[in-house]
Amino acid sequence: MARFIVINGPNLNLLGSRNPGIYGASTLPEIEAQVSRKAEELGVRVDFFQSNSEGAIIDYIQSESGQAQGIIINAGALTHYGYSLRDALVDSRLPVVEVHLSNIHAREQWRRHSVIADIARGQIAGLGWRGYVAALEILAALVKEEESR
Repeated sequence: MARFIVINGPNLNLLGSRNPGIYGASTLPEIEAQVSRKAEELGVRVDFFQSNSEGAIIDYIQSESGQAQGIIINAGALTHYGYSLRDALVDSRLPVVEVHLSNIHAREQWRRHSVIADIARGQIAGLGWRGYVAALEILAALVKEEESR
């Protein structure tokens, strides 16, 4: 069974109460439940990790990437400056889909740049919690296609 890791960065533990007009009203556990339901439908496994620390996220990627087939990541503010996180994602040699709840391209100028985008298979932004579900569907399909070659 394919296994995917879903990683959330700084401040995403506050979803539901943190700027709901921008990030939506869903809590992180509610989003994880939606993704888990989709994983069950797809016949894949998902494991979740959230940290406010870049080092802890890197440690998680390094320890878990050998047992995973792909990574879904919402790096939060680390998206814009987390070069060591970017390096860990590259070193994992796994396909990565970057997710953002808000449309980072329609926000402040500094939020529009992602240090992850150019190493990711794709980026989903502005679709709220649905972006995570879409990322899982896409990543699972990509991995399945690549395995069948």
